[in-house]
Amino acid sequence: MTSGRLYLVPTPLDFGVADSAAALPDLLPGETLAVASRLTHWIAENAKSARAFLKRVDAATGLAAPLQEQRIVELPRQAHKRGDHTQDDQATRDWLAPALQGHDIGLLSEAGMPAIADPGSSVVRAAHAMGLRVCPLVGPVSLMLALAGSGLNGQHFAFVGYVSQDAAERGKRLRELDTLATRSGQAQILIETPYRNAVLLRALIDALQPATRLAVASGLALPAQRIRSARVADWRRDPSLAADLPLDLPAVFLFGP
Repeated sequence: MTSGRLYLVPTPLDFGVADSAAALPDLLPGETLAVASRLTHWIAENAKSARAFLKRVDAATGLAAPLQEQRIVELPRQAHKRGDHTQDDQATRDWLAPALQGHDIGLLSEAGMPAIADPGSSVVRAAHAMGLRVCPLVGPVSLMLALAGSGLNGQHFAFVGYVSQDAAERGKRLRELDTLATRSGQAQILIETPYRNAVLLRALIDALQPATRLAVASGLALPAQRIRSARVADWRRDPSLAADLPLDLPAVFLFGP
């Protein structure tokens, strides 16, 4: 029997944010939708989000099996923020066991590409160990959209993820990253939960050197999308740069020379 494949299925960046989400054919390529519509086995960051996405797939192209017959396994909560890229256990391989019986399996995050700034790396790692084919599908990746729109170094960059919520530790870490960016030319990419976006922006403006370029991309792929990129000195001098940023929406923060 031919083994199934693990498909990394990207989801729209509007998920969970827009009250009236656009139709999926306007947001995802046809091949991505075609694969998603025929899968019946899923590993997801969040089962509720996965079901909501599948409802949208059903409305766009139909599902191979009714929603109530879709098999959805939810990733452990502890993997959500710190990542699961070092995890390699029997439970992960058990989730992929249907692939050994010929079933293709989809990996989903709540928005964007799974296993990029989201959990799922352990599933990909296990698939490789089990000899399964891993197939990333085309779709949005917020970090890359933000980097492309920032004017920062798109040929040398690092994803830092989250920084400490403690003000002193956060400031120290931001200054360390600023020094690294200035010395190496490497753009630094950070994220935060939306209700702390404003706090992080303020910390960046206060901690970074005046000549450092700071960019914020918020509400990516939504009608409210805004991208601002300017020197820190300008952020300090001109409050209007941040005035209309939708910081209550998911955002990506970037800085460098």
